[in-house]
Amino acid sequence: MLERAVTIEEKPRTTHAHHHGAGNGRRLRLVLVLTALYMLAEALGGWWTGSLALLADAGHMLTDVAALTLALVAIWFAARPATPSKTFGYYRLEILAALINGVVLVCLSFFIFYEAYERLAAPPLVKSAPMMLVATGGLIINLVCAWLLHGGHQDLNVRGAWLHVMGDALGSIGAITAGALMSVYGWYKADPVFSIAISLLIVWSSWNLIREATNVLLEGTPAHINLAAVEAIIRETSGVEDVHDLHVWTITSGREALSAHVIHADAVLQPELLKELRVKLHDRFGIDHLTIQMETSEFEDETFHFCHTGTACFRSVRN
Repeated sequence: MLERAVTIEEKPRTTHAHHHGAGNGRRLRLVLVLTALYMLAEALGGWWTGSLALLADAGHMLTDVAALTLALVAIWFAARPATPSKTFGYYRLEILAALINGVVLVCLSFFIFYEAYERLAAPPLVKSAPMMLVATGGLIINLVCAWLLHGGHQDLNVRGAWLHVMGDALGSIGAITAGALMSVYGWYKADPVFSIAISLLIVWSSWNLIREATNVLLEGTPAHINLAAVEAIIRETSGVEDVHDLHVWTITSGREALSAHVIHADAVLQPELLKELRVKLHDRFGIDHLTIQMETSEFEDETFHFCHTGTACFRSVRN
């Protein structure tokens, strides 16, 4: 007997997403110009004063320039239309760029660890007053860039750029503090010590970015969505008898997708049930991209059940 399951899909509007990407692109371009200009200033300042903290911050700004460029390229690719071979388009490039940004930050921190360790044994003299002046200028630029990127945290790629900028701001604060300690107390180990502290903060802030980007690439359930709660909302809907093959994942930042097989009573009107489910899932979880296969208990497709604890699962097939 032929299966009567019906697949109905609801797709979100994309106009807002395009405007959102365009706005992020303008902010990222301005931040890129400011960062690149002051990167050169800090590199020259670090070479002139002999400060590892300033050179580390300039190196961090260099990775910012690369990361921002990569983010802009990713946004440009994400705006390209879908193709038969890439049906979701190039949205995932934004997530890949965010992952690369996080990994680069961690690698840079390990390099600073090594340089700081070398300097701890024999700390060189540093021109502390000019060092503090250059670091203060860097802090101002970083705060301006952070303000420009504020409000784009729902975009994982923009959030990665924001973390880069905040890492730079912490680097500038550390350089200012180290310069003050060297100027007042002559403690030249402050330069490598604060470089290590800054690097630890960068590693800590990058971990969540790497973890979230990896979860998206592995099509894991978004951290802000409880899969058990999603299942409960569907099951509580009038006319729904069961749900299986439930999946929720992130296509790109701010765009979650859901697919499921919903078993309903024979008398239920599928369009009305789908409309009710769509409204509930949007209002409660912000999910707009739905693909729901409607089935009846007599004509149920193969089922796959997930346990909520993650410790055991079982599979059943209905003939």
